[in-house]
Amino acid sequence: MATFLYRLGRGAFRRRGLVALVWVALLFAAGFGAATASAPTSGSFSIPGTEAQKAFDVLDKKFPGMAADGATARIVVKAPAGASVNDPKYKTEVEKIVSGLKEGPGKAEVASVTDPYQAHAVSQDGSTAYVSVKYDVTGMELKDDTRDALKDIGTAAKDAGLTVEIGGDALMTAPETGSGEIVGILIAAIVLVITFGSLVAAGLPLLTALIGVGIGVSSITALANVLDLGSTTSTLAMMIGLAVGIDYALFIVSRYRVELAAGRERDEAAGRAAGTAGSAVVFAGLTVVIALVGLAVVNIPMLTKMGFAAAGTVVIAVLVALTLVPAILGFAGKKVLPAGTKSRLFGKGRPAGAEPKPNGGTRWARFVLRRPVMVLLVGVIGLGAIAIPAGKLEMGLPDDGAQPVSTTQRKAYDLLSEGFGPGFNGPLMVVVDGDKKLADATEARIKGLEGVAAVMPPTPNEAGDASVITVIPKDRPSSVQTEDLVHTIRDGSGDDVLVTGATAMNIDFSQKMNDALLPYLALVVGLAFLLLMVVFRSILVPLKAALGFLLSVVAALGAVVAVFQWGWLGSVFGVEQTGPIMSMMPIFMVGVVFGLAMDYEVFLVTRMREAYVHGERPGQAVVTGFQYSARVVVAAAVIMIAVFSGFIGASEQMIKMIGFGLAIAVLFDAFVVRMTIVPAVLALLGHKAWWLPKWLDRLLPNVDVEGESLRKHLEGADGSGQGPDKDRELVNA
Repeated sequence: MATFLYRLGRGAFRRRGLVALVWVALLFAAGFGAATASAPTSGSFSIPGTEAQKAFDVLDKKFPGMAADGATARIVVKAPAGASVNDPKYKTEVEKIVSGLKEGPGKAEVASVTDPYQAHAVSQDGSTAYVSVKYDVTGMELKDDTRDALKDIGTAAKDAGLTVEIGGDALMTAPETGSGEIVGILIAAIVLVITFGSLVAAGLPLLTALIGVGIGVSSITALANVLDLGSTTSTLAMMIGLAVGIDYALFIVSRYRVELAAGRERDEAAGRAAGTAGSAVVFAGLTVVIALVGLAVVNIPMLTKMGFAAAGTVVIAVLVALTLVPAILGFAGKKVLPAGTKSRLFGKGRPAGAEPKPNGGTRWARFVLRRPVMVLLVGVIGLGAIAIPAGKLEMGLPDDGAQPVSTTQRKAYDLLSEGFGPGFNGPLMVVVDGDKKLADATEARIKGLEGVAAVMPPTPNEAGDASVITVIPKDRPSSVQTEDLVHTIRDGSGDDVLVTGATAMNIDFSQKMNDALLPYLALVVGLAFLLLMVVFRSILVPLKAALGFLLSVVAALGAVVAVFQWGWLGSVFGVEQTGPIMSMMPIFMVGVVFGLAMDYEVFLVTRMREAYVHGERPGQAVVTGFQYSARVVVAAAVIMIAVFSGFIGASEQMIKMIGFGLAIAVLFDAFVVRMTIVPAVLALLGHKAWWLPKWLDRLLPNVDVEGESLRKHLEGADGSGQGPDKDRELVNA
């Protein structure tokens, strides 16, 4: 493979004009597709195989005009202190809101509007009332005019002295990430300038990564209508695509500089960079793709689409690194090298045969090799301590209570809780697939259950063979008590009584995540283990990589629990409301972080493997790996942390939590596991680290990730004899 990538990189360099033109054309084509694509016709969310989904299916069949999965909104109205919404002047304003929803702009999409005075939706003290609105379409399908009319519906009531706030998924919009991602890119630029000492070399990874992400995200936007993609799909693709795009280009540019400074011709340097560092990029990209595509085993369409879309962006990032990066290097010339590089690299003025001055990576590796046991214990115990909160992990999906306190959704949530009780923010919908007798019996049984605040009378369909019972829990939707109530209703009912609604759907979603975690973990880690075994020709090295990853991801989950569930340092990260951890977070972190962590494992350890194959002792091979790669891996990790941290400023709790979780996981994995625990373990294992049974060695394909066949091919072709000893001096610049 190294020889193929060498030819690909050199060919892209020589035909740089054509290659650059093709990528720019792809960018314009994707951008045009995104600009001309119609808005998605559906933002549906389904969880196949769950009771909540079965209940929605029954509702669609037995209540065809109900729009069971349609958007909902609650206009919460509160009278001034000492007054009541039952006062005639305030009652008139509330009734204007009801009529405005029924007859005003957007009425074509309104399925039903509930008058609070007829539906007993007025609090006992008369201070608060709420108007319930049901739409025919989902929140993402609502027209802008309809959403704007909803936002403006309480203007006159506010002028009359009432407090009016709106909650529900009818106001659902794409999450705003703020300026944080721009800050992340700026930090990445600074790190690249420090790493390379050249503005051209620093700007190149950013440019190519942005082109790759632009193509990926624009393609997702263009296909959103066809593939029914959710609003967070492009955010995830941007987050991961930007991080790996910069990293992969960084790996190629770094190796190109080494080859160029060694005196090789520019096209030859580009070819060798693609043939060596490019191999690491390919296999690192494969691990990320495996992890993202593997999300399909969860069998939740939304998550599957997010995974495939992000995987497609990663594939684009790999192709950009292997073709566009060498092409742009051709335009950059030797400007990627800072002034005086060659004299510093080759030690002008240093006595002949003298050892080059050790760099930071060399010094760190030697320190670890002198004290491997101590370093290993400190790393493992430290991450283990941080992982302790993960044992108290509570999972759920964020509701309006997790919104920033400045939003109208959060204010409506708080007003409902104060006026009616927290359970009114998450009513349960009990679907009875049977006659009136079964519905009445179900109502009577639910009324006697602990944790129930109120039970509405059954609402039958026209045929009389199905009913809907609304149940108001005593506790907030995301509480353990509400979850227990849902299970209690289900356990005491037959197959004809189903519990659904947003709260029950969230509970089922969390359970499905729990059930899928171990199979998903086994699939992803198993496939990646086999892949790494092919790359490293070893059993213990891939095993160590997998175990180290598990340690870092559990520690990261512990940090997420401490911040978002317990509130530790919550104000620092903009956490305004603590609560359960997003139910997809563990499985999502396992998938994404595993793939990203393997980037550093592959890039760092392939250098060690290369040195070991060329005859170095195990300890010296570890030092050589750090000598070549430590600076680049540190830079790549800092860049990825900066990019992910930029999403902590997002307005949506889910995006904020994902950004924090991924950033802290990369921090732990890159700096504690890969840069600390990995060399300590390899030092203790010695030659055993690279052991592989002969029968297995014959079975595994030889992908030549170290570039050994490429080296022999090139040395035989040009007789240069340029070997690793000369190259090793280059990294001390």
